[in-house]
Amino acid sequence: MAGSGHFYFVRHGETIWNVENKICGATDIALTERGHQQAIETGEKILAEGIKADEILTSPLIRASETARHISEITGIPMRVEQRLIEQNFGRYESTPRDGKEFHEAKKHMASRFSTGESMMQLAQRIYNLLDDIRKDDKVYILVAHNGIARIVESYFREMDNEEFSSFGVKNCQIVRYEFD
Repeated sequence: MAGSGHFYFVRHGETIWNVENKICGATDIALTERGHQQAIETGEKILAEGIKADEILTSPLIRASETARHISEITGIPMRVEQRLIEQNFGRYESTPRDGKEFHEAKKHMASRFSTGESMMQLAQRIYNLLDDIRKDDKVYILVAHNGIARIVESYFREMDNEEFSSFGVKNCQIVRYEFD
């Protein structure tokens, strides 16, 4: 069956730990006031730009699900939680500086589970499986998730070396359109 051919990816709005430059990972950190505002503006932007979607799939973590809720309320696009979109568990790096040199290097070790977390390979398996499912579906989705997920989504569509992969990121509430070939 042929799919819709495209989907959208939105990173959640700003959190306290984003402001404090800390890695959130699987830690369930809430949006700031600004984060809620960014999510509302994203919903308005989706309407203004005439972006059409059948459903919003969101990570279960509150920073993403609240972002998705604002977008859903403004656009009228129904939303549901997709467990596979949960952010990577960065194990011992949770709450440490996002721009830490050690963490930047650690992200290049594809099989490392960061002691108590989830490896890039484990994460890629669940995200690639989700993208394969979306590709076969005839619906257009907006995925609302996290920077770690954005990195894996990007890698599904293009070749990246370890440095590009480790450095890749999207801004809070940035909307990215992806096309399946």
